[in-house]
Amino acid sequence: MGEFVNLEVTDNIGTIRLSRPPVNALNDQVTEELAAAARAAAADEVRAVIIYGGEKVFAGGADITVMAEAGYAEMAARGARLQAAVNLLAALGKPVVAAITGYALGGGLEVALAADFRIAGERARLGQPEILLGIIPGAGGTQRLPRLIGPARAKDLVFSGRMVGAAEALELGLVDQVVPDADVYPAAVEMVKRYAAGPALALRAAKQAIDAGLGVDLATGLELERVQFAALFGTEDQRAGMRSFLENGPGKATFTGR
Repeated sequence: MGEFVNLEVTDNIGTIRLSRPPVNALNDQVTEELAAAARAAAADEVRAVIIYGGEKVFAGGADITVMAEAGYAEMAARGARLQAAVNLLAALGKPVVAAITGYALGGGLEVALAADFRIAGERARLGQPEILLGIIPGAGGTQRLPRLIGPARAKDLVFSGRMVGAAEALELGLVDQVVPDADVYPAAVEMVKRYAAGPALALRAAKQAIDAGLGVDLATGLELERVQFAALFGTEDQRAGMRSFLENGPGKATFTGR
């Protein structure tokens, strides 16, 4: 698909692979290719998505050599493009897991924050070090991070710019699972397998209801849930799931994603 970012699909699991040595720095081309991969991952054949930077590093952040001499207008446009690419990942209507090895820093962590789940290797290091450069996160770090781990913990990471190891990241709720480095990608595959075989439309509805509900009051969120719930009674998967339950008991339905 691209020089630095590719989407590979196996058994309905799409892997968005970042590959720009040495640290998968996010320049304009990576941003463009990441957006293209996210759009491609929206295809019906892709039932779950893994974002992976390889065995050594997830993503070391934006390319500082490009940003160092940039002015306001240039960075306003670049920041908008990066934020749009990350938003495309976050908006995918299917389960998404970030498989994190090595560094996930700055924009790299913001890419990981766009996923539903994060699995980290034991030697992973995560952080938002932008403050050490005299700036702040610009692709979701000040918004998704506090929603994930709470405002005080997020402020500590953003204000200090410090990196955290995998164990602390797990304690903070920044990652959901820590495994040996060599097992990061296989663990991500195992995690999404259970979702890839599930009812795609119901999974999309659940994700949309939860994500949209986080930004509204309870009454509005409940209305979002009610609408999504009722709409699923027009799907083949609902009929198959309930018929299977009545005939064979729970957890034995085969879903088609329609």
